[in-house]
Amino acid sequence: MTRQPAAAEFYAGDCAGAAERFLRDFIPPVEPAHIVAGVVPHAGWEYSGAVAAQVFGAIQRGAIQRKQPVETFVIFGAIHRRAGRNAVYARGEWATPLGPVPVDEDLAARILEATTLDAASRLLADDPQAHAGEHAIEVQLPFIRHWFPRASVVPISVSPDMQAVEIGQRVGDVLKKLGRETVVIGSTDLTHYGEPYQFSPKGEGERARQWMRGNDERIIDLAVDMKAEQIVNEARQHQNACGAGALAATVAAAARLGSQHGVMLDYRTSFDVAPEPVFRMAVGYSAIVF
Repeated sequence: MTRQPAAAEFYAGDCAGAAERFLRDFIPPVEPAHIVAGVVPHAGWEYSGAVAAQVFGAIQRGAIQRKQPVETFVIFGAIHRRAGRNAVYARGEWATPLGPVPVDEDLAARILEATTLDAASRLLADDPQAHAGEHAIEVQLPFIRHWFPRASVVPISVSPDMQAVEIGQRVGDVLKKLGRETVVIGSTDLTHYGEPYQFSPKGEGERARQWMRGNDERIIDLAVDMKAEQIVNEARQHQNACGAGALAATVAAAARLGSQHGVMLDYRTSFDVAPEPVFRMAVGYSAIVF
């Protein structure tokens, strides 16, 4: 089964060339020396690609230095559709312009087993249809196919609810026991500010722009400080993450894998990328590694 792209326009054109261009002047962080997880945005590459690329560039540099190539990425994705659910895409492959990315079916099965509470209750469903029409995971895959051509993935959609932390913890426990080189990726954008998003509490102009940055800083700080349990409620109260479940799960998994803090590589907004004379709307993007 091949999952066909649903949002190819988000990364149209020369994906390999764009990926390399994004990292032309990038200097990877010294710490953490062994990256176990990362947080990336998922807007169109023209807006957020340069931010997301830094996470994958840092992971690649660390893997090269340790001479341990990444075998599998577990990707927690935001859910944008009302019908979305916590679900694993457990078999097959995902198509990209650079070639297919296979699903790690063995690891997917282990995760499904580890998140089964009892015969009638599961934290994660085995449901490829839950990923139909979603782009949060899809837009990361050309980066993976380009820089990690032999890597596989386990795509997992995560709702912004309190189950997200337990999902991340259980996935982290599976990966810790696995004994293979794996990395967890959480895909989320931050504040969606402006009338098109029906969220403009401070109106327009520089004051509104600075308020939005502060709104994003709160949830970024929770992620960097490993406060996974507070992330979903923070997003509910302040509307500063569309993938709060994916973010919380990633932080929880990173903690299980031994991380004690995160490192923010970059933060910018769509307004920074494409400024207008007056600030009216923007979406926030952040790159974090653990």
